[in-house]
Amino acid sequence: MGFLAVVITVSDRSAAGQRPDAAGPVAVAALRAAGWECDDARVVADGADSVEAALRSAVDEGARLVVTTGGTGVAPRDLTPEGTARVIEREIPGIAEELRRRSVAEKPGGMLSRGLAGTAGTALIVNLPGSSAAVASGMPVILSVADHVREQLDGGDH
Repeated sequence: MGFLAVVITVSDRSAAGQRPDAAGPVAVAALRAAGWECDDARVVADGADSVEAALRSAVDEGARLVVTTGGTGVAPRDLTPEGTARVIEREIPGIAEELRRRSVAEKPGGMLSRGLAGTAGTALIVNLPGSSAAVASGMPVILSVADHVREQLDGGDH
């Protein structure tokens, strides 16, 4: 069995049942295909408090990788980075920078993503935008370093 991963979809409309979650299942499928143990995506409303609570819960449950989708833009309720900043202990800006670089190459709006990446305890936490296309292009970036980060957090050698 693989290590535990959690996907959190951040969306007021999906949380209210007004729109199906299209992005979360893309992340879940990528994680499962890579050998991670991952339940279906959890859906929470936008806002820093709900994001913080969901992240803390995932870390407390032993998740080694937590991927959020949604809430990284500039709309008034897009507060995923603010909630994430309350939880991460060490930021890893290179992951977020690479995600933005790849996203901008596909669509100029990628410049608007404010997503963060970092560690909390023994977990890697990464924010992705809410579109299924952004998740599909971002998951390979995350998976390319996730095992190495996990090993480093466990005290492994470089």
